[in-house]
Amino acid sequence: MLGMDDFSKSIRGRVLRPGDDDFAAALQPWNRAVDQSGVRAVVTPEDADDAAAVVRHARLAGLSVAAQAGGHGASAGLNGEILLRTSRLREVRVRPDERIARVEAGALWGEVLQAAAKHGLTGLAGSSPVVSATGFLLGGGLSWYSRKHGFGAGSVRALDVVDADGVRARVTADSDPELFWALRGGGGDFALVTAVEIDLFPAPALYGGRQLWPATQAPAVLDAFRQVTASAPEELTVWFTQIQFPPFPELPAPLRGLAAVAVDLTFLGGEADGRALSAVFDAIPGRILDTRGMLKPDEIGTICNEPTEPGAALMRGHLLTSLDDEVAAAVLGAAGPPLVSVQVRHLGGALSRPSAAPGAFGHLAEPYLMGMLGVVPVPEVADAVRARHAELERLFAPHTTGRKPFTYLSYGEKAGAAFPADALARLRDIKRGRDPHGVFRSNHSVLD
Repeated sequence: MLGMDDFSKSIRGRVLRPGDDDFAAALQPWNRAVDQSGVRAVVTPEDADDAAAVVRHARLAGLSVAAQAGGHGASAGLNGEILLRTSRLREVRVRPDERIARVEAGALWGEVLQAAAKHGLTGLAGSSPVVSATGFLLGGGLSWYSRKHGFGAGSVRALDVVDADGVRARVTADSDPELFWALRGGGGDFALVTAVEIDLFPAPALYGGRQLWPATQAPAVLDAFRQVTASAPEELTVWFTQIQFPPFPELPAPLRGLAAVAVDLTFLGGEADGRALSAVFDAIPGRILDTRGMLKPDEIGTICNEPTEPGAALMRGHLLTSLDDEVAAAVLGAAGPPLVSVQVRHLGGALSRPSAAPGAFGHLAEPYLMGMLGVVPVPEVADAVRARHAELERLFAPHTTGRKPFTYLSYGEKAGAAFPADALARLRDIKRGRDPHGVFRSNHSVLD
């Protein structure tokens, strides 16, 4: 069996082990509440060939590899694995005539959107520009445009991978239909993905932004949200969020420490139609902020202005079967300390229809997705957040199905919650067949 000294000599990239100066910083995931201190080493390969060498040596040494770019979606349970950082695999190559982008595994969505925008194109990105595009797509990927175009994983047309023997391969629906199906939404349990090829779309006319009111207007805003989403065209996506802004000095004075309610939206169309579709919100008094306007496709990250630096947080997500009066009242009552936000996203549209394209991402029959977030700046806060999550899970249980999108799985949750029973069984069969020695360890393994 290879030792770690042999391993280090065989890799061109950086290899850090416990005791090395930068090891503690290198193993940190995006969410600082997740403990990854049990990893054996952190390896940052120089390129795909170097990544393949990492896998081969891990296989010979009887070790497992957990691949992360920046560590979004990291979960509990790493113990003795090699943590492989894909952050140096950053190339984004756009083929505008074909409307295709080849995206290496460490490239962030903001980088992909900027490269595509130069050619009048865009991709099915989420709300944050600092998330790895590949990790997002492996988990299915809920995009601002998913009500119109479906899961982001549906845009994946090919993947460059390293298999469990350390052999590089190109995977398409024709070359390897089973692995292609699993990697489009089933997570990273089956191979190390070093790059994906995705379909791009003509950059749309895009209207969007955020409106913000004091929290006292939350009932009126939620009523308007329910009214708009009951008849929204698939081009319109609207999110409702109750927010407790922290008293941080870097925030604008009006927002510092404010309890508020926000509506974030995108509309694939012009400003006149976008304003008409969201006009019901204009009648709600006391609005503090309104950033709605025409956006460039690579500016969608400005709508929510999500944090671009790591932090410690605990989140739970649930698919809601309805947003009737009873559920709406429960949503309003869920806000407040120790949670900093309670959000409801409108789904439906293309997400609710079975896709003709093969992929583990499937479809979502539930019309809404609720997320509950608590920031944990010190460990003592975590217990209060977990207790509140558990209390709210019991409260909402009659209105949920138990399933949730893969990218909404949180610290300690199981991959089984993201898939119907038949899809989970198929994923487990593929995992056992393609990786019988457990070389790959996803953030949320399908075997757990």
